[in-house]
Amino acid sequence: MADLDEVLAASRGLLGVVARSLTSALEHVTVPQFRLIVLVTTLGPTRSGDLAERLAVGPSTLTRNVDRLVAGGWVVRQASEDNRREVLIAASDAGRALVDEVSAERARELERILDRVPGADRPAVIAGMRALRQAMDEPLPEEISAFGG
Repeated sequence: MADLDEVLAASRGLLGVVARSLTSALEHVTVPQFRLIVLVTTLGPTRSGDLAERLAVGPSTLTRNVDRLVAGGWVVRQASEDNRREVLIAASDAGRALVDEVSAERARELERILDRVPGADRPAVIAGMRALRQAMDEPLPEEISAFGG
C-alpha cells in the first residue's frame, strides 16, 4: 500500500500543477472546452464526430461547446478541403495562444519541481513518469495524428 500512497500523493501534486496552470484559461473557458481547444491545436482541423469520440461526449454536448468556443473566438468551423459538405473544427490564433500560455506555465512549474529532484534520482523519475504515461495510454504530442493516434 505504501507504493500506492506515493503515487496518490504525487498525483495530487501534479493535479495542483495542472490547476494552477489553468487559472488564467478558466477565466475564459471551462475545463472541457479547454480540452477541446487542446485537441484541435494538437490534431489540426478535426471532424466533430472524431472530437466527440475522443472527448467521450455526445454530439449535442460537443456542438454546444463548439458554438460557445466559436462565439468566444477560440475555435473556427471550416469546410474540409476533401469534402466541402464536411465541417472541421480548428483552433483559432487565440485558441492556440491560450494553449501555448497554459503549456508554458505548466512547463515552467514542472521544470522548477524537477530541478529540486537530486540529479542522481532524475533518470529514475523520468523513467517512472514514462512508464506511467505509457500505462495510461497517454501519447506524446508527436505520437498523435488526425488519423487515430
